[in-house]
Amino acid sequence: MFVLVVGAGRVGSSVATAALRQGHSVSVLDADPLSHERLDVEVGRTWEEAGGRFTIGTALEVDALIEAGIEDADVFIASTNGDNTNLVVAQLAQKRFSVPRVVARVLDPRRAAWYREQGLMTVCPTQIAIEQLEAAALSEDAAPPTARPSTDPGAM
Repeated sequence: MFVLVVGAGRVGSSVATAALRQGHSVSVLDADPLSHERLDVEVGRTWEEAGGRFTIGTALEVDALIEAGIEDADVFIASTNGDNTNLVVAQLAQKRFSVPRVVARVLDPRRAAWYREQGLMTVCPTQIAIEQLEAAALSEDAAPPTARPSTDPGAM
C-alpha cells in the first residue's frame, strides 16, 4: 500500500514510521522542514534511507498534495495540529482524489461525530481520553480510592 501522511508531529510521524516498518510505501507532507528530524529519529537513520518520502509543503495546497503523491495514495491520514486543515484535506483526498481509505484526526468530539456521520472516517483523541478517564475514574469496576488516614483526633 502507498500511505500518505499529512502532518509529521508526534502522531503523524509515529503512524508513518509504523506503516514503513510494516512494509508499506510511505510519504509524509509537512510545512516544517525540521519535522523531518523527528522521522529520522523514529527510524534510526534518515527517513529516505529507510525508504520513506518527505515533502515540504502546506497541506491545503493541492500542488503540495500532488507532489507528496496523493494521486497514487491508497491510504490518506490527516494528522496536522488543526481540525480545520485535517477536515478540508481529508475531504479533498476523499472526494477530489478518490483515495480509497481516508482518516482524519479531529480533536473536537462533536465535529468528529458529525463528519463521521457524513461518511468521513475520523479519529478523535479527545473522545478516547474522555472515555478512558470516565472508565478509570467512574465505572463500577474502577479500583476504590485508597483509604486516607482520618484527620479526626477522636477517631483513634
